[in-house]
Amino acid sequence: MGRWTLLLVLLFLLALPLPKFVGPNPKMISNALLFSMTQMFMLITLASNWNLIGGFTGYVDFGHAVFFGLGAYGTGVMMAKAGWPFAPALVIGALVAVIFALLIGSATLRLKGPYFSIAMLGTFVAMREIVRVAKPLTGGGSGLTLPPYLNRPLFYYITLVMAILVIWFIWWLRGTQFGASLIAIREDEVGAEMRGINTTLHKIVAFSLAAFSTGVVGGLWAYQNTFIDPDVVFFESRTVEMVMMTMLGGLGTVAGPVIGAALIYWLRDVVWANFLQFHLIVQGLLLIAIVLFLPEGLMGTLGDRSSTSLGRLWGRYMNASPQTPQEAQP
Repeated sequence: MGRWTLLLVLLFLLALPLPKFVGPNPKMISNALLFSMTQMFMLITLASNWNLIGGFTGYVDFGHAVFFGLGAYGTGVMMAKAGWPFAPALVIGALVAVIFALLIGSATLRLKGPYFSIAMLGTFVAMREIVRVAKPLTGGGSGLTLPPYLNRPLFYYITLVMAILVIWFIWWLRGTQFGASLIAIREDEVGAEMRGINTTLHKIVAFSLAAFSTGVVGGLWAYQNTFIDPDVVFFESRTVEMVMMTMLGGLGTVAGPVIGAALIYWLRDVVWANFLQFHLIVQGLLLIAIVLFLPEGLMGTLGDRSSTSLGRLWGRYMNASPQTPQEAQP
């Protein structure tokens, strides 16, 4: 409960510069800062969703951004082609992501280890090409233009509330029997099956829950961006960012994706501002550093330093004593 309280405090501090819709000064903070905060809340939600399948069950999904793209295109097609308003179009986009997760998950989640990861990566690439060639429906490579609606405070509040709800849901799920079953699958899937856990059903449900929230984020992003095309929506590095944020914060934890997403988002802005031509190199080096020195994430390192790679390295350094001249002699 202490970590949950800390997480709520963190979200409260992040939301301190709340904009106002009414009053003598409705633009309390700049639209640029509102946009940055909105993007950060979206990334927190995406990282938390990926953590539900990658951190809780141990299935590393390299194609999770496909649900972001389906949510964006589901919302965009309903608005641009059918003339639907945003709210029902957003629901349709999220449902499209869930239906696709049920279909593809029934097949891919029976695979193990890297086979699942490669299958999802192939699914991501294939769906991008399908959207590209389905020009009568999706606009193809020319993309779709959504009705413009620029209301930064509204998107700020929506994404903030969405992030809090997703984090609360994952925290609640972590303490249920269903959440314990997911952890059991991650630790020993064969053992979980022997204990009577329907592992395939649990994985598909978790996969679909993560796809629903990710599809909602995709629809919100599409409406805020007002334009979508296959290359912008189905962007490979989006999944890489989800993985990096979750690993940096701590796989399988509730607070980890929040902390990792916030840190990487602002670090990315600093890198883009100062090293624009080398930002991909910096991102790759950061990923290597996380894998080598923080495989347990910040939450794991802070929670029990003796059981983490960085903690053991630091402990050996601190406990090492210099040799005396007598000890150095043979």
